[in-house]
Amino acid sequence: MILLITPSARGQDCAEALQAASNDTVQVVSSLRQAATQLRTQEYVAVVMDQLALETEPDDSEVIMQHIGAAIPVYVNFAISGSERIVRELRAALYRRQKEARLARQWAEQSLRGELNGTVTALLLSCEMALQVSSLPSTAEAKIRAACELAQEIRNKLSIPA
Repeated sequence: MILLITPSARGQDCAEALQAASNDTVQVVSSLRQAATQLRTQEYVAVVMDQLALETEPDDSEVIMQHIGAAIPVYVNFAISGSERIVRELRAALYRRQKEARLARQWAEQSLRGELNGTVTALLLSCEMALQVSSLPSTAEAKIRAACELAQEIRNKLSIPA
């Protein structure tokens, strides 16, 4: 869902253009106070804000930023921007967010792989060394082999080369 904040009379037309372009529901409010109420009760993908509203209600703009959550803020000037430009701005912001999320996910995966690689390798080496003990009871050997197989399975799932 997208929240559009503008006192402009063209707000509804812009909302229809945004909805058609994004295939997402668009709610229109005319003041920052109304927007703050909506942000407290709903989750939004993006919040499109008319710069005029931000300038005329500076105290309420702080409240908006506190409650915006994970929504992408998009600042536009309705006085000089048509619906097409606002749609382009929203699309660009959504694209940037998707790209940032993809990069963050990739970084997290690489970081986790790096951290687990050392642990899995140490576990496999410890298992191999324990299995080389000559006086190892057969029940202990079976449990160590099972732990070794689990560590190897983790390595395979992480795609860590041997």
